[in-house]
Amino acid sequence: MARVKRGNIARKRAKKILQLAKGYRGAHSRLFRIANQQVMKALRYSYVGRKQKKRVFRKLWITRINAASRLNGLSYSRLIHNFKKSNIELNRKMLSQIAVLDIPTFNQLIAISK
Repeated sequence: MARVKRGNIARKRAKKILQLAKGYRGAHSRLFRIANQQVMKALRYSYVGRKQKKRVFRKLWITRINAASRLNGLSYSRLIHNFKKSNIELNRKMLSQIAVLDIPTFNQLIAISK
C-alpha cells in the first residue's frame, strides 16, 4: 500500500490555526500545538461570550428602565405590568433607549400606561 502524503493539507491546517492565533503572546502564536490549544480555548470563550452578551445587555436595559421608572414613582415590575395591561408593546431595548435619550416621551408612556 502506498503511503499517504499530506504535507500540503497539514501545512494548510497549521497556517489556518497560526493565522487565528495572530496577536497571541510568545509560543501561543508561533508553535502549532500550543497555538492550536489556545485557538480552541479562544473559540470556546467567544461562543460563550456571544451567549453572555445577550444576558448582559438585557440586564443593562432593565437597570436603565428601572432607574427611569423610579424617577416617576414606579418600580420596574409595576411599569412592565402596566405596559402589558395597556397593550404598549415596546421591547426593553427600545424602552431603555427612550428612557435614556428622550425622557419626556418616557414620562408620557408612563402616564398613558397608568
